[in-house]
Amino acid sequence: MIEHHTTVGEADDQLAGEPYTEAMAAVVERFAADLTQAGMQRMASRVFACLLISHEPTLSSAALARRLQISPAAISGAVRYLAQVHLISREREPGSRRERYRLHHDIWYEAIADRDTVLARWIATMRAGIEVVGEHSPAGERLTDTAEFLEFLASEFDAILTRWKERGAGR
Repeated sequence: MIEHHTTVGEADDQLAGEPYTEAMAAVVERFAADLTQAGMQRMASRVFACLLISHEPTLSSAALARRLQISPAAISGAVRYLAQVHLISREREPGSRRERYRLHHDIWYEAIADRDTVLARWIATMRAGIEVVGEHSPAGERLTDTAEFLEFLASEFDAILTRWKERGAGR
C-alpha cells in the first residue's frame, strides 16, 4: 500500500509538528461515512473523526474547517451537536475568544455510560405505553419486548463498563 504524506492543513498542523495528511483525511472520511450510516449527522461525523485521528489534543474551528474543507458555520453546528451528546468539550484559548475542541479522555466509555440515562427514559416510556394499550394486546406485547430488551441491554452495558474499568486499571 502506498502511504501518502501530503499536508492538508497549515498553522495548527505545523505547530504540532505532525502534518495532517491525505491518508489521514481518507480515514476521516471513511469513519465519518460509517458514523453517518449509523445515524450520526454527516458534519458531526466528519468533525468527530477528524478530532479522533488528530495528533493534537485539541483543534480550533479554523483548523477543523481547513482540514475538512468546509465552512466555519458547518463546524459550528457540528460541534454544538457533539458537545450536546457529550462527545467533545469546548475550551477557550487563554487570552482569546477562540474555542478549541477536545474529545473526552475515555470517549467510548463515556458515550456508552451516557446512554444509560437514555435507556432508562426509553424503558419508562415503554412501560407507560404498556399501561395505556394493555399488556396482552399486540402493541402491549411489542412494547413489553422492547422494554425487556432495553432492560437487558442496560444491565449488560453496566457489566461491560465495569469490566472495561477493571481492564483499564491494569494498563
